[in-house]
Amino acid sequence: MELRHLRYLLAVVDHGNFTRAADTLHISQPTLSQQIKQLERALGVQLLDRSGRTVRLTDAGEAYAQHARLALRDLDAAERAVHDVQDLSRGRLRIAMTPTFTSYLIGPLVHRFRSAHPGITLNIGGTSQDRIEADLMADRVDIGIAFAGEHAAGIEHTPLFTEDLVLVVGSRHRLATTARSLPVDRLTGEPLGLLTGDFATRLHIDRYFAESGIAPPIAVEANSISALLEVVRRGSLATVLPDAITRAHPDLHPVTLSPPPPTRTVELLRRRTAYHSAAARAFATMAAENA
Repeated sequence: MELRHLRYLLAVVDHGNFTRAADTLHISQPTLSQQIKQLERALGVQLLDRSGRTVRLTDAGEAYAQHARLALRDLDAAERAVHDVQDLSRGRLRIAMTPTFTSYLIGPLVHRFRSAHPGITLNIGGTSQDRIEADLMADRVDIGIAFAGEHAAGIEHTPLFTEDLVLVVGSRHRLATTARSLPVDRLTGEPLGLLTGDFATRLHIDRYFAESGIAPPIAVEANSISALLEVVRRGSLATVLPDAITRAHPDLHPVTLSPPPPTRTVELLRRRTAYHSAAARAFATMAAENA
């Protein structure tokens, strides 16, 4: 048995198909099938049920694959530890964050980090908070940036800063020049563009509106912050987003709502028992210092 057997088995499981798994692994389908059979002979059990259209794990395969994933995760962590360079002359850092932060936080932070440590390769992704924590536990990412709240067991969380939500309008919107603050009940007849319910920010806004006893008309829903900002900066719609976004976009104007939406605490997340590389430690320190 060799490590490649474990990687091959999990590739078949993840793709549910030998052909797609072989393409991903850049080997031929017959070679992959032969390697899996070698693993099954070595273990003396059948790991895969090949009888259906989709290849599935047998009961023995389920038990084995679970331990195989854990073993490969720990081995990957061990390899990163061996290659971790304490002087930060080289290395790799995987960062995940809820999508709101891609519009104002990550750009300046990555610029400062890259200026200080140009040898570190960064992999950055935006996803849901639940997925961030799952990826941290599975060692698919090193650092997460998300909001305070209930976290999965084993997640270490460090407060960075608080985020304020405001009404955001473009420079052509009538409120850009007539209002610096606005009672929230004035939004009853104001058409809004908002993020979709996939975003934690939208859920936070909906709760705020419900507690304020209003239901503004929603003219546009977008699952992209950049798309929403493009609509808003044209002038016909307002939105509700973090105040920091307006500081990153001079053509957008913040209007303070009264009473203000509840603030949210932004946190840096890591797996408590994970190996934290020199790059991860340096990024965490910089994020805390620049919060």
